[in-house]
Parts: sequence; C-alpha cells; structure tokens
Amino acid sequence: MNVALWIVAGVLAAAFLGAGAMKLAQPRKRLADSGMGWVEDFGDGAVKGIGALEVLGAIGLILPAALDIAPVLVPIAATGLALVMAGAVITHARRREPQLIVVNVVLLALAVFVAWGRIGPYAF
Repeated sequence: MNVALWIVAGVLAAAFLGAGAMKLAQPRKRLADSGMGWVEDFGDGAVKGIGALEVLGAIGLILPAALDIAPVLVPIAATGLALVMAGAVITHARRREPQLIVVNVVLLALAVFVAWGRIGPYAF
C-alpha cells in the first residue's frame, strides 16, 4: 500500500505541478483561448492564486516525505488539493461542463486516497 500511495502522490504531483505552472506562466486570456473557459469567471489574481496553490500542493505531496522533514505536511497538502478540486467541481458544474467534472472528481478521489493513507494506517 505504501508503494501505491507513493505512485498516486507522484502522479498527482506531476499533474498539479504542470497545471499550476501553466496557470502561473500564461496570461488569463491565453488560458481562456486554450480551452480553459472557466478562467473568464475569475480575475487574474484568483487564477494565479489557484496556480500557486496547485504548485505548492504538488511540492507538499512529495518533498516533505522524500526529505523526511515534517512529513505530516503530505496529508495536509493532499487535503488542500482535494479542496481545490471540490471547488473545481462546483465551478464546472455551474458552467455545465460534465467532461471536466469527471476529471476533477478523479483527481479529488486520488487526493482523498493519499490524505486518508498518510493520515491513517500508512502514515510516515
């Protein structure tokens, strides 16, 4: 189970690092033009803030455990990312984008799995 938790955390970290970095690096207009229509519902600061939360969450999934420095941050990061995904589900539901809701629910479930595993029976 420990290996499964590491694999899921790694996949989540890669996904959130890429998504967050894209939100931080590109202007909101370019994100909207590339298919992220939801950014039109938010201001520039909010989109950058979401990107920063995703990058920090990705780092928090791996680094504390890998360096054995405050590994309690791993389930906290996973919980934070689950909350970000819950917000994404609400946003996409409001915009009637069912395909994106499915992706967000899968990411939310994976983040909850990591949080559960690292808080509970498979804590560091």
